Amino acid sequence: MMTDMTKTAPRRNPRAPKIVINADDLAHIEALAEGAMERNPALADRLLDEIGRARIVTPGKMPPNIVSIGSTVTYRDESNGVERTVTLTYPEDADIARQRISLVTPIGVALLGLAEGAVFHWDTRANQRRMLTVIRVENTPDRADA
Repeated sequence: MMTDMTKTAPRRNPRAPKIVINADDLAHIEALAEGAMERNPALADRLLDEIGRARIVTPGKMPPNIVSIGSTVTYRDESNGVERTVTLTYPEDADIARQRISLVTPIGVALLGLAEGAVFHWDTRANQRRMLTVIRVENTPDRADA
């Protein structure tokens, strides 16, 4: 019996949710990814992969329910039901005590560009895989300044 080996699909995560990135943030995000290449190449690669698969839109076309820089997002860890609310920021504005997380962290990269209702996998720094659900996204008109 012969099998057809030519129909193998490329290795890609079929569960990766669609993401959207604000065009005004793109250059800064790319610069952060390139800057992180020496310090944390795996994280930098993941951020560049996310940029590569994102739909880039002008600020006027940015849907209000998408996580971007300055967004306050509530997500639930499906393994334990715990909900957290954080604000996604650039590294210079991060302050974990105020729940302001940097884009250049595993959870920051995972959240970028997701819509309310999106379910995604996140690998913790301890190499634990978690499934998280975006519950709510709040954006203010000046979110790019956050």
